[in-house]
Amino acid sequence: MRRRTKAPASPLPQRDGIDAVRVRLPEDPGGVWATVGDHLRDRYAGAVGAGAVEEMLRAGRFVGADGAAVAADEPYAAGRLLWFHREFPVEERVPFEVGVVYRDERIVVADKPHFLATMPRGRHVTETVLARLRRELGLPALQPAHRLDRLTAGLVLCVVRPEDRGAYQTLFRDRRVRKEYEAVAAYDPGVALPVTVRSRIEKERGVMAAREVPGEPNAESRIELIERIGQAGGLGRYRLVPETGRTHQLRVHMNALGLPILHDPVYPVVREDGPEDFGRPLQLLARTLGFTDPFSGEERRFVSRLSLSGPA
Repeated sequence: MRRRTKAPASPLPQRDGIDAVRVRLPEDPGGVWATVGDHLRDRYAGAVGAGAVEEMLRAGRFVGADGAAVAADEPYAAGRLLWFHREFPVEERVPFEVGVVYRDERIVVADKPHFLATMPRGRHVTETVLARLRRELGLPALQPAHRLDRLTAGLVLCVVRPEDRGAYQTLFRDRRVRKEYEAVAAYDPGVALPVTVRSRIEKERGVMAAREVPGEPNAESRIELIERIGQAGGLGRYRLVPETGRTHQLRVHMNALGLPILHDPVYPVVREDGPEDFGRPLQLLARTLGFTDPFSGEERRFVSRLSLSGPA
């Protein structure tokens, strides 16, 4: 078996905690691209506009492995690697800080606030746990071992060294991480608890809400009432233990019980898109993470320092 050659490190430093984009020039059997500029115009004009590509070339923003700017008229060479920084969208700052629950030479366990994405995706790039921690902790190689939904607060496990990341990701893939969540939702004495909910959940790309459909269950959640709270005990504080990790699983299962999580903008009804209401966060918190460390064999258990605010 042919061993894959490790790609060279980026000659460009990170910008705001975000890596430069790496481009490999593809094979060109038809000889379409005589120069590097010809290919870059074809490749990116639709995304950023032909004028923007020309400006980037003139400004020397595309560089080769040696860090030197690439000229538009350089001969095309299939397989050549180039790097550049994309323009970041303007993002509203999430007015909450990322806490650090634990840190050593291998991992950082962070307390992610509501509204902050775990890692760059879509319109959320610099306003993410990953970008913030890279900047604040001076750890440019930091990567999350898993993803926590943007609207959910709580614990996220990040890995300091790239060579260690696979071992921690495998824990999540193989369901060897013990997770507990806490939620605030309506209280209904007619709902018998504790209960284990099993169903089949599917999420279509481009559709905001996941849905339960007939078929073999692929999602399982244990739901327990911790206490009644709020005026006249009209709300409950719940412990949620997911046995699987489907998108929006806990939110879907709570809604299916008739107990939608407080301030959920998707379940039971998708709200119209608009400005973030930072005063009404989804009342869902990733409270604990537990696992056997793949390197030391030590039993680890971490507890979030955050708390749910309840009704607002």
